[in-house]
Amino acid sequence: MPLNAPNILTLLRIALIPVFVLVYFLPVSWAHAGSAGFFLLAAVTDWLDGYLARKLNQSSAFGAFLDPVADKLMVAAALILIAANPSLRPTLISGPLFSVVILIIIGREIAVSALREWMAELGKRKSIAVSYIGKFKTGAQMTAILLLLYEHPIAGLSASRIGEILLYVAALLTLWSMGIYLKAAWPELIKADKDRL
Repeated sequence: MPLNAPNILTLLRIALIPVFVLVYFLPVSWAHAGSAGFFLLAAVTDWLDGYLARKLNQSSAFGAFLDPVADKLMVAAALILIAANPSLRPTLISGPLFSVVILIIIGREIAVSALREWMAELGKRKSIAVSYIGKFKTGAQMTAILLLLYEHPIAGLSASRIGEILLYVAALLTLWSMGIYLKAAWPELIKADKDRL
């Protein structure tokens, strides 16, 4: 494992996951704001490690493997925190609808990761590179989670309500981007089945 700047930032992002989870449950008034701050720091490392890997030409196989794992762990941990928060129950975000949103987001990440791995084995990984829709999805999803963790009003507006709406937008973009990836990979899936016959 090359211990370069991008990989150190990815490892830091993983280390921040239990920190923002623990801070969220502290019996202090700033717990949720503090948790949101640590989540924001983790999200910034996600952007920064990719930027540095390209800028410093320090891409590595280990980094390519660990970076998406760190992202998925971070998002899944935050969504579980939000789902478990009883103070969000008065909004639509709780209950069956939010469970569906979580399943869509986490299920898509698992499906696309498996698809990328399979396409990489065929040497076709670039055919399912990250799309612009996927980038918009990530932006909406990270902002939604940040607001839902923070909870406190911002300029008189409900952070929870805005976060909730953005999370629904992220779920729709999640399905859209997964459709794009599946469409790109479909010819290879069909070809692989034909080759087996």
